Amino acid sequence: MPIKVGMVSLGCSKNLVDSERMLYKLRKNGYELVTEAGLADVAVVNTCGFIQPAKEEAIETILELAQLKKEGTIKKIIVTGCLVERYKDEIAEQFPEADAVIGIGDTKDIVDVLESVMKDERIIRFSPKLDAELTGDRIISTLPFFSYLKVAEGCSNCCTYCAIPQIRGKFRSVPMEDVLAEARRLADNGVTELTVIAQDTSRYGEDIYGEPKLPELLRELCRIDGLKWIRTLYCYPERITDELLDTIASEPKLVKYLEIPIQHCDGDILSRMNRWGDEKQLEALFAHIREKIPNVILRTTLITGFPAESEEQFGKLAEFVQRVRFDRLGCFAYSREEGTKSYDFPDQIEPEVAAHRADIIMEQQMLISAENNEKMLGKTFEAVVEGFDRFGECFFGRTQNDAPDIDGKVFFTSDRKLAVGEYVTIRITDTLDYDLIGEVISE
Repeated sequence: MPIKVGMVSLGCSKNLVDSERMLYKLRKNGYELVTEAGLADVAVVNTCGFIQPAKEEAIETILELAQLKKEGTIKKIIVTGCLVERYKDEIAEQFPEADAVIGIGDTKDIVDVLESVMKDERIIRFSPKLDAELTGDRIISTLPFFSYLKVAEGCSNCCTYCAIPQIRGKFRSVPMEDVLAEARRLADNGVTELTVIAQDTSRYGEDIYGEPKLPELLRELCRIDGLKWIRTLYCYPERITDELLDTIASEPKLVKYLEIPIQHCDGDILSRMNRWGDEKQLEALFAHIREKIPNVILRTTLITGFPAESEEQFGKLAEFVQRVRFDRLGCFAYSREEGTKSYDFPDQIEPEVAAHRADIIMEQQMLISAENNEKMLGKTFEAVVEGFDRFGECFFGRTQNDAPDIDGKVFFTSDRKLAVGEYVTIRITDTLDYDLIGEVISE
């Protein structure tokens, strides 16, 4: 009987792409893939190690699998990913139950690693992070019509609160021909919705071509038959160009949606974060985007409680959110991370204060989202079907206005049976705080 392998992929969508590449290699080499790691002979954990809650989740997962191994349910455990790359030998020492502890530069060799642990060898290996695989076939683990397209690895922005550069290494783009080849393979396999991702997608191509090439890449993606919706996440505000905005505005396949993480609006805090801009520059940028792309959906992320953030500066941020009225927003309390510059900054804010400030921003945003949703009543939108809610006895999915996994849903009824991945026209009949309710209308 073939050895059963289960993958636990934690953290971001970029990590998920790495997991999908490992899964492809394992299946290609005859291993049987199972959806639950607890049902496997070998459990592979692709960890996240970005901030404290992610580290805690990774550690809890490893401990749970270690208990299953102790009980004889699973035989071997392989641990990799960002937490391992960040803490290396500490992970190997603290988790003797792990049969292999490998860095991100070693996931391309997952088959060899698994074969070694099945021979009762313990593998501890940390190849250079620049050896991390940038391309390769994948097994799509998301809904079959949707996939992420990772166009770069690493980050060179060096924000003072962020450990990604030390974990993932410098920013390096995937050559455009390789990105397009992967996108064509995905489309040939039934993918109709792509989300373009990297730590900083707006920087795509700088390291290879000497200038940003995201607009050109997006235009080329739009020429691929079968793709219907193409979305771009993680564009940095200082790299939003008119060429990019004009491309999004003019290409029908590019959804009118931009994720632009700004983290704060106060110029002094942004400077200490090693981030761009100030309140006036950011407000002008968002006004310009809305002028260039009518009905654009703007999403951002914010950090509260950064060292020395005063009540006045926090108040300025809250007022900024009220004025700009982002369509989508995530706010997180600052996480003090070892190895980052801001770890040693004076005037650290108490975690409870930072969390309380984040809660205030999110309460504000909930009201803004509810008000925005009220304006959707009676309007019609195209939506993609993601499934059927047996409890609510209705279908659910998303419009172009919502990114997978991070934004809201639309729940809707239909007179006929709908297939996952089908695109339908719906009329909005009611709202929730972040979600919409509607009905399919005849086309």
